[in-house]
Amino acid sequence: MIDDDEDDFFLVTELLRDISPGQYVLDWAPTYQKGIEALERSTHDVFLVDYRLGPNTGIDILHRIQQMQYQLPVIMLTGKGDYAIDREAMQAGAYDYLVKGEITADLLERSIRYALDEYSHRRTIEESEKKYYGIFEKAHDLILLADCDRNIIDANPAALRTLHYTKEEMLKLHLRDLFISIEQSELFLDNICNNGITSTQEYEFKTQEGKKMVVLINAATLDEAAQIFLCVIQDITDKKRAEQEKQHQEKFVITGRIARVIAHEVRNPLTNILLAVSQFKEEEDVVANEDSALYTDIIERNCTRINQLITELLHSTRMIELHMATYGINELIEKALQLSQDRLQLNEISLQKNLASPDVMVNADEEKVVIAFLNIIINAIEAMTPGKGILTITTTRNMDKTQVQIGDNGMGIPQEKQARLFDPFYTSKLKGTGLGLTSTQNILLNHKGTIHVDSEQGKGTVFTIALPAAM
Repeated sequence: MIDDDEDDFFLVTELLRDISPGQYVLDWAPTYQKGIEALERSTHDVFLVDYRLGPNTGIDILHRIQQMQYQLPVIMLTGKGDYAIDREAMQAGAYDYLVKGEITADLLERSIRYALDEYSHRRTIEESEKKYYGIFEKAHDLILLADCDRNIIDANPAALRTLHYTKEEMLKLHLRDLFISIEQSELFLDNICNNGITSTQEYEFKTQEGKKMVVLINAATLDEAAQIFLCVIQDITDKKRAEQEKQHQEKFVITGRIARVIAHEVRNPLTNILLAVSQFKEEEDVVANEDSALYTDIIERNCTRINQLITELLHSTRMIELHMATYGINELIEKALQLSQDRLQLNEISLQKNLASPDVMVNADEEKVVIAFLNIIINAIEAMTPGKGILTITTTRNMDKTQVQIGDNGMGIPQEKQARLFDPFYTSKLKGTGLGLTSTQNILLNHKGTIHVDSEQGKGTVFTIALPAAM
């Protein structure tokens, strides 16, 4: 009991004895300072604090407790019923208040029991909050707290780091701002807010810079009345990319087998056709007939073209012999840019380079890797509007990988066509063979590298190439 009136101390002592002899031990701090010392020792279960303490008040005691790392149950004692003092005490953290002239044994016991129960509940809540806060702050997954009005209420550090927002920026956003597709955001909100569906589903997010992320969202309703829900978001972009690259490699292997079968099954009859036509052309009737000569020329020319396509298909899908040496990735990029210089100038394409410093070394076949880069650069140039195009090339080191990004601001590639970009003979160009990117993929796979494309119609395309960095 912190009280400068000894009579009040004796009175409360007697009341406690009446309640249950021996159950309570009451210590007395007759001054504000001694009361502070008792608080700092924190060896007591409950504090009875008088409002009047000389030049100080019981409110000062409560403020001092608020500055401590731990909270203590305080019952405020006032000389007379004063609503303003009672309200001030409760706002400052008092658990209860009693008017001295009205204290009875039963009333005192009820107040102490209430203070101890309330203190226990608050400690339990505090522990739960600490546990939640620890999970929220330290989780590797992205965690967002949002409501059905699309407001973002809170975001953990992992979400801020991954999406590249500050806390202030994030809290100003609507949840739909994080989705690439408005339809996806509406579907998600409809599932969680109207249907109560909380199953994990896959969506596409975007960072502050507009970079696409593939995520799994598991949402749970926390407060049905306020329509507040928690989203645990797992970034599976790299996992999805690895799956796509594996599929590309498997498809590439299958394509190579098909190419060899085609070469074997088509070339033999093709050779027979060419031999027969060659023999047929020597016949006197054919030599004398201009129409016959015209048709035999068409047959020969198209047979030669078919043979050429089969040869290109085989070259673009077979394992190639590499002449490896160590080169800087920037050096190889510069050589590819030099070979494309005429096209860049002719189409008035602006070039932006963000090259790693120092240069990152790779083991590569110089000629073939330069061809691979050149194929992508030429595709980018052809996809952009002359005079308005911006070609962006970025090189970085990411752990044991060297990463090259070649981007354009061209027309973009429709989603349904992106999966077929590396298929042989697939092209949107009027005079293209559709083997350039197939050959590029073959070169990179032979270097134990990968290639991935991200594109959005009307905004442009980015090819991301990863090659093992030289040790």
